[in-house]
Amino acid sequence: MGRDCRESSPLLASALIEGIVSAGADVLDLGAVATEVVYYVSGAADVAGAVVTASHNPPQWNGIKLCMPGAVPVGDGSGLEKVRRMAAQPAAPAARQGTVSARDVIEGYVNHIFSIVDSKSIAPLRVVVDGGNGMAATVVDPVFSRLPISLTGLYLTPDGRFPNHPPDPIDPANLADLVAKVVSIGADLGVAFDGDADRAFFVDNRGKPLSGSAVTTLIARWMLASAPGGRVVHNLICSRSVPEAISAAGGVPVRSRVGHSFMKQMMAETGAVFGGEHSGHYYFASHFRADSGMLATLSLIQILSGTGRTLSDLHGEVTPYHASGEINLAVADRERSLEEVAKAFSSARQDRLDGLTVSWPDRWFNLRPSNTEPLLRLNVEGPDPASVDGLAARVKSLVEI
Repeated sequence: MGRDCRESSPLLASALIEGIVSAGADVLDLGAVATEVVYYVSGAADVAGAVVTASHNPPQWNGIKLCMPGAVPVGDGSGLEKVRRMAAQPAAPAARQGTVSARDVIEGYVNHIFSIVDSKSIAPLRVVVDGGNGMAATVVDPVFSRLPISLTGLYLTPDGRFPNHPPDPIDPANLADLVAKVVSIGADLGVAFDGDADRAFFVDNRGKPLSGSAVTTLIARWMLASAPGGRVVHNLICSRSVPEAISAAGGVPVRSRVGHSFMKQMMAETGAVFGGEHSGHYYFASHFRADSGMLATLSLIQILSGTGRTLSDLHGEVTPYHASGEINLAVADRERSLEEVAKAFSSARQDRLDGLTVSWPDRWFNLRPSNTEPLLRLNVEGPDPASVDGLAARVKSLVEI
């Protein structure tokens, strides 16, 4: 198990360790690490994992991410409901107390990363990394020290108060300092990690943020070049350009519900080589099908190194449509609001894989309940900004109370 840098994390981690050993299980305490380091140990040693973290959420929040041996996810429908039932019942006394041992696994993690990434293929690019005062520094420094990269760091000191900006890079406001630094020094790439460093967001050499769909497309095309016919999982709020590009590259696109447990399960079922979510989670079969912001970063660096093209050139090539971005809507009754929207668009094609997806030949939207917050999340895509704005306004008018 590991933990992030939030001020409440040491106390919660200590309590979790106490509970685990009192139930007779042994604990390998990794200390303060990025979530993907726990996934690495879980996969390599085939042991269950836990991380005390609230990821990208505000500093006063906290929680626990869990996985089964082999970094297999634990979520709704894959074990979290069992945890809920167990937590509500008194625990039976264990026949023995578990043990606690500590280990520094960073060197092993870095060696694992470079068993996947060919460091000799990487050019001396200029990269800016915004750690957001989260856990990114625990992996950025040891990984980048092995590369011929000119690294400029922003907010790499872990600080659970997140004093410079919230650790949520999906919000463009939290990318402002990264964008400014990339433009001012003429960097080739900018990277922002979230609080526990399992997600990465990117800006190109002109300071323009890339969507998760654009990044998924770039990495998928690159991976399929060496895995022709491979399957690539994408969630249903990714751009239509993602499955189109996967097919054009000779791969097989696989559509999934939103969320890491669904994505990882779909990858396991289909034998996919890669998976990408619009939210900045990128999953690699070679990393036990777990998400890794670092592997996504190094994949883009390898792409830039191999093509010799600028990221802004590639960005324009893989972004043919216009999107609203994720719009959060607070409503009194999420289910009733979904049904009202479905009724209003009854003449269009609809599916219920995750919330409600309504589509036409040239545009679509998805409206779904958040997995982590009491909100409906709206995503709209279309051929031009006016059509996107108009469709988004229409949906919002139906659900806002």
